[in-house]
Amino acid sequence: MASAHSIPSIEERFEFTSGAKRNLIIGGAVGAALVVVGIYLAANGGGHHEVEAAHGAVNAITGHAAAAGHEAAGHAAPEEHHVSWLTRIWANLWVNAVYFTGISVVGMFFISYNYLAQAGWSAVFKRVPEAMPAFLPITGIIMLLVFIFGGHDLFHWTHSEVYEVGGPEYDEVLAGKHGYLNTPFFVGRLVFYFVAWYFMWRKIRQFSLEEDQIGGTELYDKSIRLGTAFLVIFGVTSSTSAWDFVMSIDPHWFSTMFGWYTLASWHVAGLAVITLTVVMLRERGYLKAVNSSHLRDLGKFVFAFSIFWTYVWFAQFLLIYYANQPEEIIYFIERFRGHGSIFKAPFFITLFLNFFLPFLVLMTRDAKFTHSILKVACWSVIIGHYMDFYTNIMPGSAGDTAGFGPLEWGFFIVFICGFVWSMATQLEKANLIPKHHPMLEESLHHDIA
Repeated sequence: MASAHSIPSIEERFEFTSGAKRNLIIGGAVGAALVVVGIYLAANGGGHHEVEAAHGAVNAITGHAAAAGHEAAGHAAPEEHHVSWLTRIWANLWVNAVYFTGISVVGMFFISYNYLAQAGWSAVFKRVPEAMPAFLPITGIIMLLVFIFGGHDLFHWTHSEVYEVGGPEYDEVLAGKHGYLNTPFFVGRLVFYFVAWYFMWRKIRQFSLEEDQIGGTELYDKSIRLGTAFLVIFGVTSSTSAWDFVMSIDPHWFSTMFGWYTLASWHVAGLAVITLTVVMLRERGYLKAVNSSHLRDLGKFVFAFSIFWTYVWFAQFLLIYYANQPEEIIYFIERFRGHGSIFKAPFFITLFLNFFLPFLVLMTRDAKFTHSILKVACWSVIIGHYMDFYTNIMPGSAGDTAGFGPLEWGFFIVFICGFVWSMATQLEKANLIPKHHPMLEESLHHDIA
């Protein structure tokens, strides 16, 4: 149905103003200051608990799980290695890098499945998700450096003694997974993920910018083919990267649903970033061609995939809870009772921020295009899924040294400022609306009665 309202000009250039840059620098400096304060508190014993005392609640179940999983009872489980405040720093860098890697690559994921579907509605704001993957080299370098210098603290399977048959630390389960969980293969996979994702984004970005200059459908057809190829690759690597980046931190535990679970978390967080960016650009006078129907559809995406994430989360949790197998239930026992119960509150806050709040505020039709409500829902999802990755990664890596204070919020703010800077730089490089996109006319007249 064609819209009755007049179509604004499609000539729009985003300006990354000096004021915006100054605000991001100030925000990054505040985050860095919080990190310094957090490091000082952690190094001087703030939030630190003795490993033995904090593990008292899970020692029995850990031993049971180890015995059920393999015969080599008595070896040290990955959750039991001693950690330091430095490990907490590595873990925080890893949490944020993994989270913002997912948000970044979801920009490519979004435009790829829109190309495959030959969707027209999203053409008018496609430059927003198109800008997101530019942050991938930053998170990729951070993750590589963290693994090189801090991987021994974060990943129990990197300890060579667990593979020495007959040794006191020998771990039969990890020995069985050594063909996949070994340092050269892990680094190779990590590099492949980022190179493949970033290279394919660079090509589709190139096609998009060239399309602005020459028009036609040839570059659009190439983008469809490239986007389809990316979806095939991402369909595999989204799961394997979830196993590598998150699940391998607790290497005795596994879930066949974990790849879907992580993709759902990344996807809805990325959708929230896209929606929030579109809303904020509109409030600053940009993207005048984006109308209430576009916003309503974006709101539907955030609403629907918040529910989908909850469905996957609950399906995984219910199956493990109902089966009550020691080698599986230990994952949740550690988050409920282990480490002085420091992960119990974030665990349940995650559910509230990622499901209940966005579900309730986005339920009505008009809420899905109201700026203030969309901003509340999107920030809830963005913070909530950061906490989701926090509760997935921290217990098995930082353990008893973990906390939720200046260190955590500082790193989160620094990464947010870096990500926004990266996006703004990309948005400034081209017209905000793709002038010669074959589906632009359809997008400009997108109207849902």
